[in-house]
Amino acid sequence: MPKAAYLACSFVALAAASGCATSDEAAPADASTDVLREAEWIEGGTCGALLEERALEGATHVPACSAVTYRSNPPSSGDHYPIWAAFQSYAQPVPPGFLVHDLEHGAVVLAYHCPGGCAAEVAAAQAFIDALPVDPMCTGAGVARRVVMAPDPALTTRWAASAWTWTLRATCFDAEAFGVFVRAHYAQAPENECANGVDLTADAGAWCEPADASAD
Repeated sequence: MPKAAYLACSFVALAAASGCATSDEAAPADASTDVLREAEWIEGGTCGALLEERALEGATHVPACSAVTYRSNPPSSGDHYPIWAAFQSYAQPVPPGFLVHDLEHGAVVLAYHCPGGCAAEVAAAQAFIDALPVDPMCTGAGVARRVVMAPDPALTTRWAASAWTWTLRATCFDAEAFGVFVRAHYAQAPENECANGVDLTADAGAWCEPADASAD
């Protein structure tokens, strides 16, 4: 099945299962244009973890794999695709348009950018995720917890976490700081949904088909 058709079919099924709105959701009229509202360092640890509250950038559905831009890094709200990534860890980057929809459903996304590799830190982060409490709201949906982890080559720090309108940025993985973030911001989003998303790496090895190089 062509990727575009697969995405469309997936969206219909997921929307029906979760109650997620299928029409565009306009950004509030009073949405701030100042992306950073508040910032504070999380005390303790050695990773310089910086917690930041971000202004809402909207929540409009746009076509899957279309171009999207965000004012925070990592993204914390804004236009996003109609379907979302399955709540799991990935070895390859996931386009942010999918991940922002995860955030809208109350998920926390962990991201890392380690050009020289950071296998030990990724393993520590995975152990951290696996040790998080099971979400009692989501057990009926076959989801243990609404957490996604994936590498992000666009990340401008080594490690980060995001939730709806909040980010955490750090120079290394700090389980204590990330735990503070998850406890404060997990399931704190406009659509508190547990229906699982899709894993397009299993379908075709890539989330979005590359543009046709022969096209004008």
